[in-house]
Amino acid sequence: MIRIENLKKEYPNAIPLENVNVTINNGDVISVIGPSGTGKSTLIRCINLLEKPTSGRIFLDDTEITDPGCNLQEVHKKMGMVFQSFNLFGHMTVVENIMAPAMDILGKGAQEAYDEAMRLLRTVGLYDKALSWPDELSGGQKQRVAIARTLAMNPDVILLDEPTSALDPTMVGEVQAVIRDLASSGKTMMIVTHEMSFARAISNRIFFMDEGGIYEEGTPEEIFDNPKKEKTRRFVKRLKVIEIDIDSKTYDYLGTQSLIEDYCVKNQVPYKLAKQIHLAFEEAVHQCIVNTMDKPMVHLSIEYSEEKENAAFVLWYGGEQYDLFEDGDEISVSILKKIVRDEKYSRDDNKELGNNVVFCIG
Repeated sequence: MIRIENLKKEYPNAIPLENVNVTINNGDVISVIGPSGTGKSTLIRCINLLEKPTSGRIFLDDTEITDPGCNLQEVHKKMGMVFQSFNLFGHMTVVENIMAPAMDILGKGAQEAYDEAMRLLRTVGLYDKALSWPDELSGGQKQRVAIARTLAMNPDVILLDEPTSALDPTMVGEVQAVIRDLASSGKTMMIVTHEMSFARAISNRIFFMDEGGIYEEGTPEEIFDNPKKEKTRRFVKRLKVIEIDIDSKTYDYLGTQSLIEDYCVKNQVPYKLAKQIHLAFEEAVHQCIVNTMDKPMVHLSIEYSEEKENAAFVLWYGGEQYDLFEDGDEISVSILKKIVRDEKYSRDDNKELGNNVVFCIG
């Protein structure tokens, strides 16, 4: 079991982790997901003490491994690490790469280390590559050797830092297959990954990282099907979001259209859908809401889904009860209904922006 208390990691110009508290149970297979730069790799590197935490404590079973007096070699015997870049020794054969840490750190004899290395090479499908040099292998093969080298230490915990990110797409599957088998072995594992379907398939827990820590955690079903927090929902649904606030009839209309254009270009929104987004803004927001109110108050969220190649408009606006699809400008509404589907209006009298309209395009 690993217990993390008040973990913080600070660099001169960034604080990727702040006040992280979590328990990792024996046998957990945890996928760590989230946007780039949110501390995913930093978290597992701190757990393995490859990065020294700025503050906080980490316990492995009942031993505080962040204590200055802790024997780091003993910690690294119990926690194996698989890196993005393989870290194989080029002057050693494949089998020697696997044997070396077992002999140097665990003190195994050469024959015992060799026998175990060959068994592991058979496990990862590379038995016939034992006498090859690392530069003779593909990226996927190198990563499988790196996994075998970690397994040769028989660690209690295995940490994998984006193990497929440096691979050609054609090689990802072979490494994932090895990790899938490993995940069913009962080992405690943490995997930093951008492969969402892979994370869902192998894990019993998901950590979504943002805002300096574990922003949301849960089972794969909870995180991928029913996320509770907005940033999690946007990430797992692969939504690209722009938010716009309007509080005056004299707002910068051309500047706002330019913002939407930049958003569409940046996120590679298909041309036809981008045109429909501009049209929906013009008719729904500008014509039906802003132009009909003396003091318009509008909050708009446009959510483009890469996966579905559609866009959702979520509109909150003030004033009396006003369903733009029922009460809006007749010509604008007729234009909207040609491109919009699943429109829904609701009213919340407890909110300043009490009118809510949601609709989908594409």
